[in-house]
Amino acid sequence: MSAHLTIASVTAVLKNLLENTVVSRGVSSAVGGDIVVSAVPPDKINLGDEKPQLNLFLYQITPASGLRSPGLSLELYYLITAYGAQDFQAEILLGHAVQTLAEHQHLTGETITKTLTALGGGKSTRSAQPTLTALSASNLGASVTALEVRPQFLDADTLGKLWSALQAKYRPSVTYRISGVPLTEGGATPVLAGKGGRA
Repeated sequence: MSAHLTIASVTAVLKNLLENTVVSRGVSSAVGGDIVVSAVPPDKINLGDEKPQLNLFLYQITPASGLRSPGLSLELYYLITAYGAQDFQAEILLGHAVQTLAEHQHLTGETITKTLTALGGGKSTRSAQPTLTALSASNLGASVTALEVRPQFLDADTLGKLWSALQAKYRPSVTYRISGVPLTEGGATPVLAGKGGRA
């Protein structure tokens, strides 16, 4: 596995999942316009001409606890933020993101492999962006049994400190933890160690 591509591969899989379900569920019709799904720091979002948008931002990385696997495994923490210029657009988008991730709490190795291969252009990589072509070679899907996706319910004080650290204007948002992310070579690893792992 190309370990240095692991973190970006997880972000790409989550972003692709949100993009695909936005289309398949007709969310654009509900908000009355095209929806952008991005993965950039919140302070990079253009608020001058706010359009319907979901943004996925990796804001923290910690060593995983409770995993029975060799080498280093990580937990990735994401902030998902919804934007919209009109009434209810942000709420609809945030609801979509929460529902989608609730339905995909376990990202299997097979799902990860299929997603990254498709993003990399499959057998023909000429049309894919260089970064996506690189991620398709990460082999993350073969290195995990599954990644676990769990919401993190931050209190108002913690959420306020997070947005203050980001130096960005607050927008409706939710946070998620992705567990079982391997950062070393090796075979497939379990998601959690069991009852001894963090919930």
